[in-house]
Amino acid sequence: MPHVNIKHFPKEVTDEQKRALAESITAALIEHLGTRDGAVSVTLEPVEKEVWNDTVVEPEIKGRSDLLIKRPDYL
Repeated sequence: MPHVNIKHFPKEVTDEQKRALAESITAALIEHLGTRDGAVSVTLEPVEKEVWNDTVVEPEIKGRSDLLIKRPDYL
């Protein structure tokens, strides 16, 4: 039951863009994890730039680096 939570700087994203993103992510999960379409959930979570380090970088990227499969170039 994969769940993907995408945190990003606030940006206007149309329903069509959201649908296309969810479809792409779902297809990748089906291919690489052998899951099924109906088992996948995806969320978009806007995070203000001013709190990005405190709410994303420290707890989720640095704090869980053992789970990180792609490191950002800004660290």
